[in-house]
Amino acid sequence: MTTIHYERHGRVRLITIDRVAQMNSLDFTANDELIDIWREFDRDDDARVAVITGAGGTSFCAGADLKTYTMNFAQSPAPEFRKNYTNGPGFGGITRNLNIDKPIVAAVNGFAISGGFELALACDLRFCAPNAEFALQDAKWGFHACDGGLIRLPQIVGLGNAMEIILSGERIDADHAYRIGLVNRIVPAAQLVGDTIEYAQMLARRSPLSHQFGKEVMRRAVGLPQDEALRMESRSFRDFGMTADLAEGTSAFKERREANFKGH
Repeated sequence: MTTIHYERHGRVRLITIDRVAQMNSLDFTANDELIDIWREFDRDDDARVAVITGAGGTSFCAGADLKTYTMNFAQSPAPEFRKNYTNGPGFGGITRNLNIDKPIVAAVNGFAISGGFELALACDLRFCAPNAEFALQDAKWGFHACDGGLIRLPQIVGLGNAMEIILSGERIDADHAYRIGLVNRIVPAAQLVGDTIEYAQMLARRSPLSHQFGKEVMRRAVGLPQDEALRMESRSFRDFGMTADLAEGTSAFKERREANFKGH
């Protein structure tokens, strides 16, 4: 039974986790399905933006299925763990070792808990419904986040806000998430997926090379001295010099029309 749905909406791809009875948590099979879908999205030149959400109106993703995933994951022999997890795909497919330089937007329609929260953090933008709740509950159950929560959350919301979420394990609501910059927009639940797809379709009309080069610079600049990061940004801009997309964008600006970018 397919538990991850992959739908085409023009140049936008909608990915839906469909394990409603398990609050859209992922077992090993569903996680592998999601990894394969991300790889397909990354390879498809016609696919420019992805939106990921959960089925139903209660949960985006409640993380790993604790009944079948966590203990087997945590107690894998060290060499197997290093090969399959540390150096392999992260939870949800995009949390580690798979850098996709296309925009990815999370439509958080309920609980984003632990690994599900980390999956949302690995997206570039997060839109949520008013009923959304976020938490890294790992401290309550004897471990800590291991798929980007400790790394990405401070970069997005600042160290103090991240410490509060990580050390307490308590949930925060949509308003709190918006106030600290964790989510970009709060959208009525009935409109969340539709509005997020509409926004993604706008992104899909932008220059894919701009997205690709820009995401790479922002990702690689983390932790670099400022002068080195600025040089990398300048070199990346120079790479646009001979591209057809730059020529098209310049022509569109002069002609006062929307650009038709080809990605080359």
